[in-house]
Amino acid sequence: MIFAIEEINHNENLLPGITLGYQIHDDCSSPAIASKAALALINGEDESIEYPQCRGSSNVASIVGCDLSTNSIVTARAIGSFGIPLVSYYATCSCLSDKKEYPTFFRTIPSDQYQSKILAELVRTFGWTWIGTIRSNTEYGNFGMQGFVEHVEKFGVCIAYSESFYRTDPPEKIRKIVQVIKQASTKVVVAFVHIGDVRILLNEILRQNVTGIHWIGSEAWVTADLLLPEERVIYLAGTIGPTTKRTDIDDLRDYLHNVHPSKFPGNILVREFWETVFSCSFTTDNGTKLDNSPGHARQCTGKEQMEGMENAYLSAIMDGSSYHVYTAVYSIAHALHNLLSCVDGDGPFRNHTCARIENFEPWQLLHYLRQVNFTSKTGEPTYFDENGDPVPRYEFVNLQANFKGSVDIVYVGYYDGSAPLGHEFRLNCNLFWGRLDGPTQIPRAICSEPCPPGTRKVSRKGQPICCFDCAECADGEINNATDSPDCIKCPSEYWSNEANTQCVLKKVEFLSFREVLGWVSVLLALVGVCFTVATAAIFYRYRETPMVKANNSELSFLLLFGLLLCFICLLAFIGEPSGWSCMLRRTTFGVVFVLCISCILGKTILVVVAFKATLPKSSAMNWFGPVQQRLGVFILTFFQGLVCVGWLSVSPPYALKNMSHYRDKIILECNVGSLSAFYLVSAYIALLSVVCLVLAFLARKLPDNFNDAKYITFSMLIFCAVWITFIPAYLSSPGKYTVAVEVFAIWASSFGLLVCTFAPKCYIILLKPEFNTKKQMMAKGTLP
Repeated sequence: MIFAIEEINHNENLLPGITLGYQIHDDCSSPAIASKAALALINGEDESIEYPQCRGSSNVASIVGCDLSTNSIVTARAIGSFGIPLVSYYATCSCLSDKKEYPTFFRTIPSDQYQSKILAELVRTFGWTWIGTIRSNTEYGNFGMQGFVEHVEKFGVCIAYSESFYRTDPPEKIRKIVQVIKQASTKVVVAFVHIGDVRILLNEILRQNVTGIHWIGSEAWVTADLLLPEERVIYLAGTIGPTTKRTDIDDLRDYLHNVHPSKFPGNILVREFWETVFSCSFTTDNGTKLDNSPGHARQCTGKEQMEGMENAYLSAIMDGSSYHVYTAVYSIAHALHNLLSCVDGDGPFRNHTCARIENFEPWQLLHYLRQVNFTSKTGEPTYFDENGDPVPRYEFVNLQANFKGSVDIVYVGYYDGSAPLGHEFRLNCNLFWGRLDGPTQIPRAICSEPCPPGTRKVSRKGQPICCFDCAECADGEINNATDSPDCIKCPSEYWSNEANTQCVLKKVEFLSFREVLGWVSVLLALVGVCFTVATAAIFYRYRETPMVKANNSELSFLLLFGLLLCFICLLAFIGEPSGWSCMLRRTTFGVVFVLCISCILGKTILVVVAFKATLPKSSAMNWFGPVQQRLGVFILTFFQGLVCVGWLSVSPPYALKNMSHYRDKIILECNVGSLSAFYLVSAYIALLSVVCLVLAFLARKLPDNFNDAKYITFSMLIFCAVWITFIPAYLSSPGKYTVAVEVFAIWASSFGLLVCTFAPKCYIILLKPEFNTKKQMMAKGTLP
């Protein structure tokens, strides 16, 4: 501060003809002392260190300070009613941006509003979701941590524990906080702590030997020299945090080299500076040490030489806090310069008047301070926003172990609030955690391992959202993202793969020609066709024999034709269902089966009528001649055909993708369309079958050798048995097996009709030709 004031006083372009003076008070980090010192400055009490040869009124134009946010709050409230500007270089609490409560407060250090934000960005950048927080129980710590928590919660970060303390708290509380840190499952800790508080915390951490903690520090302490070098490398290596930008100031080193106690008689600050640099102490004439002396054993002579000295105090590069003091002084000087430069008649006050530099009011300086806008010697623009805050600029540092057994402060990025949106935050992650004890590795801070694709997060009851379990997605649901809370249901025609990471088309199932079941069905159809054709050939070859004539060759050939169609229609049930194949299946099956049963019914009636005709005065055969037989078969079959035509016209069968029976595959099947038509067609077949069975059963014991009734009875029993057992088998068979059961039922019933009706005749025709005579046909009894 003194350097800046002297530099301004020697500047002919800034406040020409005006000399700045100063008074410096120590607030001892106490709000009570800070407010008392501020009132002392306002009231002109002579409790100050004065600039040499500076005498006059103690009234001040502006106050630079305080360092702590708590002290600044108290001071700003105390002097706010007087309109005196207070420019702080170190108070960062975001609460001080409230102009209604602190109208005269300005600062040259960024508000914690930005620091909280960039600390949250750090946490998000490294993927930490489970962290601990420590804060000073002051406005600085409470408001700063509040802003930080608000930001990280938006990123889904959870707080494992949150502890607060103040340096005057009992040791037992500090011990408990360190125990919490030691036992926590996370080793990443964000500390929004004053430098005085963090010293106490670190001392207890050393005492309990708590290592492996990765600290995320606030700018208040992250670069402070808090521990011995060998202790810093053990307990603080890896620490990350923001710090305000260091600045190279011309002439600072020369100025510090020229500082001597003799030039500042009675100045305690200069004495402390001298004693610290040379590790000595000044004593009074009676041999006692001066107050505030650091207690060095060697006595200072005043002849010590600054030339060649190298330490933190003699660096030409100012740390952030020092540069903010420098900027604060220059901001006030520029405000005074603008006040001095005011032209009468063009002033900002009532009636366009100007303030007089000799007797201006503090509120008038306050007006100009709000409008300060200048470029510092370092080339950085300096101005205050509507809240009295500067442009936020930070540098990110990482404490890294070196080969000397200590740590280096490595600059790894920056934050510039004046940069375009989206380009304010820059971080070089490749520079982090360079250690001697192993390869660079980003620390992990998560409560639960991320849920891989194919799973979803399930919250643990009573625990934060960052603590969860991973549950596999249900079948038919997928999740191709990591840490997703929900699984996505696949579309109706899709199903999840084994890993539940993507939807794939469901397997389509139908009775195909390419599978074994399809081959068997085709083979059965071919067997039936071959047997039917062979039987027809035998009957045609021996059509003039009594056996064929006695069995009504016309109905026999018509029945064989119907059975041939039955076996051929089996092929319509194999392959991918389509609209045409579905209509062909149902209607062909219905009509052809009625044709077969009508023929058998005709043969059965013929047997009964033939027996009746042998009785005296019987005219039954006149009512059931060849024409009547053909007409009967035609009428019965035509009625079924008529029903099927209506079925196809109103609501025909159609191909259907059945996705309700199986969840993971689609069954291609034929829907019957109109249920009424389907039931009518099926009921008609069943009715004819029952009538035929009853008639055949009643005529089974007629004595004629050519009596077919017993064979027809047996064939109809097989026919009915097959279709009765078909119903439960059909209903319980899934997918393509439903069609396979239907195919087998049609084949079995058709083959039963073929074998039972024609096998005995073929046996006699081929193997027992001696019985194939008219005499044998007319004889009473039973053929072998």
